[in-house]
Amino acid sequence: MDGQHDRILRVTRSKEVAKRSYDRLSRWYDMLAASSEWKYTQLGLQMLVAKEGEHILEIGFGTGNALLSLAKDVGESGSITGIDISEGMLKIAQQKLLKADLDERVKLDCGDGANLPYEASEFDAVFMSFTLELFDTPEILQVLKGCHRLLKPEGRLAVVAMVKKERDNLAVKLYEWAHEALPNYIDCRPILLQSALENSGFGLQKITERRMWGLPLEIALATKMKASNKT
Repeated sequence: MDGQHDRILRVTRSKEVAKRSYDRLSRWYDMLAASSEWKYTQLGLQMLVAKEGEHILEIGFGTGNALLSLAKDVGESGSITGIDISEGMLKIAQQKLLKADLDERVKLDCGDGANLPYEASEFDAVFMSFTLELFDTPEILQVLKGCHRLLKPEGRLAVVAMVKKERDNLAVKLYEWAHEALPNYIDCRPILLQSALENSGFGLQKITERRMWGLPLEIALATKMKASNKT
């Protein structure tokens, strides 16, 4: 990873702490966070353009709102796989899928997105929204290279994430202060999305910038390029 990623704060809470935290939050997450994040997640879904018959993976599906949209878009001939670290989130997402009669199109796994248990070239596309910035800095490339491995040639990756710019505004400074002061509760932080994608063998196709509570966001669409020797 290039030196500019030294600007990114580390994630110091353990995976077990994260799992317990999201299990506790799962029943309230839609009220606490998902409502403010959803319009940006929708922009990511619109950028991905899931097609009928495709097999798509969502990493960090949370309470399953994007899963519902993806399952509708791929139709009966397509399928969705989701992976999330929290069993509590998985249960909420499964309930939503059952209620919408979409559960047969979606397979949910409880696991770590840094160690994706799927076959090479298995998916047409991968989707992540407010997920990549939850991984510790050295794991970001591990996650993205895992996505590269399991995507089909020219497969698509859409990511919605908080990002750092050359100069941090007050909102970013305050958020990063909270992240360092309360790492088990404010466990995500802004990252350098574009360079991480490029360093993981992806070609950036489209990017949109937004702000949420003053925090810079990027919604990016990238495609799988031929494997590189970058590390």
